[in-house]
Amino acid sequence: MAQPIDFYFDFSSPYGYFASTKIDDIAAKYGRMVTWRPILLGAIFKITGGQPLPTIPLKGSYARHDLARTARLFKVPFRLPTKFPIAGQAPSRAFYWVGDKDSALARKLAHALYHAYFVADRDVSNPEVTANVAAKLGVDREQLVQALDDPAVKERLRSEVDAAIERGVFGSPYIVIDSEPFWGSDRLDQVERWLETGGW
Repeated sequence: MAQPIDFYFDFSSPYGYFASTKIDDIAAKYGRMVTWRPILLGAIFKITGGQPLPTIPLKGSYARHDLARTARLFKVPFRLPTKFPIAGQAPSRAFYWVGDKDSALARKLAHALYHAYFVADRDVSNPEVTANVAAKLGVDREQLVQALDDPAVKERLRSEVDAAIERGVFGSPYIVIDSEPFWGSDRLDQVERWLETGGW
């Protein structure tokens, strides 16, 4: 049986959001499952020296244009949030906490959190907002609020980010098929071609 595809993403990444709307369908077409893995670009940028796109001269204004264009291409709703970028600790911790009990529900939560941030302009870096989004999916709101501050849950996210960095993950989305990495939502055509052909 083929190994699951690893899908690394940051909840503050618009390109991660775009890829999240396609990756499961692409994988399923070729009989593959996907393991979703939230990461924190802030921790990775400390190593790479990267910066959030809006803060980079010239590149930032291009990125805003490209985001709107990519959303139209992907045929998904999108608006650049009022507060952008954000820290992804709360939604990422929520994902792993829920996922340890129910991986399918965690995936639904990831979609709901992305929609809350990049469509409804809700600041999911706020634990209360993340908890409210999760509660609409049937997650116990109070238990989740407590979990977001639990040292064990914090350590779980930290270990996932460390493992991603050790693997060479430096951006969002970052997709690994077996040992082959692809960075960016603009690489989804290559991802599909790789799955179709077995590589080149």
